[in-house]
Amino acid sequence: MSLIGDLLADVGKFMDSGGAVLWAIVALLFVMWTLLFERMWYFRFSVATDVLAALNAWEARNERRSKRARQVREKLISEVSLKIDENLMMIKTLVALAPLFGLLGTVTGMIVVFDVMAFTGGGDAKAMAGGVSKATVPTMSGMVAALSGVFGLTYIERYAEREKQLLEDHLTMDH
Repeated sequence: MSLIGDLLADVGKFMDSGGAVLWAIVALLFVMWTLLFERMWYFRFSVATDVLAALNAWEARNERRSKRARQVREKLISEVSLKIDENLMMIKTLVALAPLFGLLGTVTGMIVVFDVMAFTGGGDAKAMAGGVSKATVPTMSGMVAALSGVFGLTYIERYAEREKQLLEDHLTMDH
């Protein structure tokens, strides 16, 4: 029990050292990874159903060589591709926003440093340390959040491209 209490105290100290912007980065990170896990869940449990429905609709057609058949094929591929790519743009946006939130933390932390310098005359390094902490912790946190999102997004995008390519390969026009 003491270990959990100590861990929570350390997390609380870390969050306090980063200021309010750090809480925004945590919220952004939570939303980003929720969307990433949703995509992983979709690929694990639902994408096969969507692909199978498209394959069944294609196989139910009598002819597959006409211009109309090509249009139906493209429609099926597009519908499944839209489902596969759902939320990817939002995830990309959140990955791009994470370092910007870190930069916002840098600016707000430097404002604290300048306030301390104005109040103390610039000679009290200990007083300025809190502002420097509020400037550097969110910067680091924003970069770590963005990097983790890049890794997750890369995995999801590769999986999505592979699923779309497999669908295109299976919707043959040779019968």
